[in-house]
Amino acid sequence: MTDFQTFLHQTTYDDLPKEIQDFARRCLLDLVGVLISGSETKLSQIISRHTHEHFGAVTKSASVLLKDLRASPAGAALANAMTLDSIDAHDGFKPAKGHVGCHVLPTLMAFGEAENIFDGKDFLASLVVGYEIGGRAALALHGSVPDYHTSGAWGAVTSAALGSRLLKLNQEQTRHAMGIGEYHGPRSQMMRVIDYPTMLKDGSGWGAMAGISAAYLAQSGFTGAPAITIESDDVESYWQDLGKRWTILEQYFKAYPVCRWAQPATEAALTLTKANNISHHDIKFIEAHTFEEGCALATRAPKDTEQAQYSLPFPVAASLVFGKLGPREVSDENLTNPEVLKLSNSIKLIENEDYNLAFPEQRYAHVVIELNSGERLTSDKHTARGDPEDHLTMDEIHTKFHAFADPVIGETRASEIEAIIMKMGEGANLDDLLTALKLPA
Repeated sequence: MTDFQTFLHQTTYDDLPKEIQDFARRCLLDLVGVLISGSETKLSQIISRHTHEHFGAVTKSASVLLKDLRASPAGAALANAMTLDSIDAHDGFKPAKGHVGCHVLPTLMAFGEAENIFDGKDFLASLVVGYEIGGRAALALHGSVPDYHTSGAWGAVTSAALGSRLLKLNQEQTRHAMGIGEYHGPRSQMMRVIDYPTMLKDGSGWGAMAGISAAYLAQSGFTGAPAITIESDDVESYWQDLGKRWTILEQYFKAYPVCRWAQPATEAALTLTKANNISHHDIKFIEAHTFEEGCALATRAPKDTEQAQYSLPFPVAASLVFGKLGPREVSDENLTNPEVLKLSNSIKLIENEDYNLAFPEQRYAHVVIELNSGERLTSDKHTARGDPEDHLTMDEIHTKFHAFADPVIGETRASEIEAIIMKMGEGANLDDLLTALKLPA
């Protein structure tokens, strides 16, 4: 526990290799772009108003970003994390089958604003600490329980740890904070939201809210130790390389705003049709061969953007009809497009045992397209673009940021936010970023 606490409380910006400092900015830019895009969703509108009305703060408060609203730190983190999670385009960690940054960033923003902790270097260092603890907390939970929980389950532990760092809790208070966060974290079942896509999403908002509350409770003397996912002998192996192996470098970045499990098939279909100059009008039907979890994304005619994002057939079809796949293509306004629905309904999902064996370390898919002429074309085996083995380039991250942010806040304001992020810790601080994000979209 001592080594863990040393890493948590004492890691500074200057302790980080330059590669890690730069990569943290890359993660930050990607997350903020998705957050901006998510601010337009119905989910974001509902949760933002809810936290403002029901999580009001008497003493400490933080911004519900892009809404000109305020709430308690826990409420603001709930709203901002759920806004970020409302567009399924944020980074992820394959071994965890989940997302670290989605709760880490809103937690740091809420604590930073509520406690007036704006130093850019400490913010970036804390972001890295969050990624390193979050990924390992996920592995420890997945490795010690039989069912598959959402990211919020272990995200609560991560957010509590970050709160302990920013509030400068002592060793015993820190233990209690993480114990409280683990106990109250949302042990929500991930496959339920796959089978029934709704606004529940990945639990990140609830995890951030629980973790922030845990840190403040521990500061007040509330007890809750131990956190089994950190202190149990059974999970010790997950924490032995803390500060030595930088798991932040193992995050993937999404090229498309849909479930990662749908992206290999989308990539395969786009690559095959472009290589053969095929129009969607030429296609009779498509077979998508992928792993079991990908086949579970079976919604063909989504009723809302949540169902569209947790579908495999619909984003594949939308990408072929529109020639691209961004937030607009899976937004409510495009869910009734007849060409997309026709193609989506033609897609057959076929489970591949070899791909099952490779999951979750690798997510594979290939497609077979039968044309109206009767000709059948088969793609190569594909993974999703942006995996850790082949990250999206920094230029691609910048392009994605503007594709997500510009339609919401305009190119000028988006460029100003982009510049702040790229200078974070080297001339820019958290207050600069929060100020730029506080105005309504």
